[in-house]
Amino acid sequence: MSGSSIWHPFTQHGLAEPIPLVERAQGAALFTADGRRIVDAISSWWVTTHGHAHPRIAAAIAEQVGNLDQIIFAGWTHKPAETLAAGLRAIMPPALTRVFFSDSGSTSVEVALKMALGYWLNRGEPRHRILVLEHGYHGDTIGAMSVGARGVFNRAYAPLLFDVETIPFPTVGGEQTTLDALDQACREGAAALIIEPLLLGAGGMLVYSAATLSEMRRICAQHGVLFIADEVMTAWGRTGTLLACEQAKIVPDILCLSKGLTGGAVPLAVTMAIEPIFAAHYGTDRSSMFFHSSSYTANPIACAAANANLAIWREEPVLERVADLARRQSKGLIMLQSQPGAINGRQLGTVTAIEIGDSNGYLSTLAPRLMSFFRERDVLLRPLGNTVYVMPPYCISDEDLDLVYDSIAEAIASM
Repeated sequence: MSGSSIWHPFTQHGLAEPIPLVERAQGAALFTADGRRIVDAISSWWVTTHGHAHPRIAAAIAEQVGNLDQIIFAGWTHKPAETLAAGLRAIMPPALTRVFFSDSGSTSVEVALKMALGYWLNRGEPRHRILVLEHGYHGDTIGAMSVGARGVFNRAYAPLLFDVETIPFPTVGGEQTTLDALDQACREGAAALIIEPLLLGAGGMLVYSAATLSEMRRICAQHGVLFIADEVMTAWGRTGTLLACEQAKIVPDILCLSKGLTGGAVPLAVTMAIEPIFAAHYGTDRSSMFFHSSSYTANPIACAAANANLAIWREEPVLERVADLARRQSKGLIMLQSQPGAINGRQLGTVTAIEIGDSNGYLSTLAPRLMSFFRERDVLLRPLGNTVYVMPPYCISDEDLDLVYDSIAEAIASM
């Protein structure tokens, strides 16, 4: 068990649920202190793409830590960051010319929001209204919570959150309602729309179409509203392509990346922006510069890990592995959909999700029962309420994937 003084995230310690001590990890498996091998079916909270302890990423970290571990990034630079920025420019949409480093998905969203507001202020048109998509989730810092769905996640912090305008989620058959609401909101002079492209993560693994995403982008462009794509979870192959935006053939004005940026090995994030947003902060007046940083901005070790990840993407058939995993996931999902009690099976790329019984939201009493059930079968799954999703590392074996889906099938039958 972990030390009793630790306060774990998203954990109600009063329930006295077991907290296994993990000693090492390899590929798609975690190994605990009591000798168990656990299949990591959610990529350790959606971050691990190529597998745990990937040798190329581990070697890059080891080499960098003995050379340059940390340096202030305000007014200084280093080769790992310069290499990473160039590498990102080479594989991301050409219009995204500027790379701003931070250290987590939430922070990359905070940066994006500040960039958008600074853009309008420095242009002499201080727009400040942010549009968001219903059920969205963008992190747990104050700005990120403000643009996420209101509810149990942030109820205690409501006095600190700024007002936003919520656009209805584009349900199947209800897409036009979403587009009409967005069009009206944009006409009224919003600063930006922030969305998770194609797949809403913590909101329940909700999927919507590329055609709808494309039309949302068109509406924003028509009215001059900045379009922020939060691809913290959806990028790096999760949805079947490098970026989810690719499937809608769109390019955002601002792009948020994290999680798989380093292959999941260490924390790092970037916010990429089009040139006019940078230009709005550029000049000789120091009061118009972009006021954001953290102590570990562009940490060299994290940048070295990200450079190793980019090398893997350049030199290895990652998208082929993604496509193969998507096919194998599809077989598992088809099997689950045949089970009585399984509802609303869905898949996007390497992510599958299915609901068990009726939902009572994130605090459904079914969720902890399911987590315990899977833990006893040596599978790491963390349901969102009654929604069970599978998002494994791309290297997961057939045997391990079968164990995951067999465990879910058994849970459906027993609960």
